[in-house]
Amino acid sequence: MPKQFPPEVRDRAVRMTLDRLSEYPSVYAACKALAPKLGVGPESLRRWVVQAQVDAGEKTGPSSDELEEIKRLRAEVRDLKESNEILKQASIFFARELDPRRR
Repeated sequence: MPKQFPPEVRDRAVRMTLDRLSEYPSVYAACKALAPKLGVGPESLRRWVVQAQVDAGEKTGPSSDELEEIKRLRAEVRDLKESNEILKQASIFFARELDPRRR
């Protein structure tokens, strides 16, 4: 299971990386150099930085709010599909019970 970092740690790591981004040729290079000092994985830091840039409008892509909404809607769709399947099975069961040919 991936390690969970508190939001304060993530925010601090992103701020530090963004402040020093001009010292490196790319976001990846900055994250690779700074991640061990911050105690996080380079790829995790890179994803956090890119998401912060998207949220700030510096890059294109879905914002954090949009990603949360997508996650919530997917869970809702999954729950509705399960409910529909249960109702479908119940209607089949009751249709058989009410069938006059079965008596």
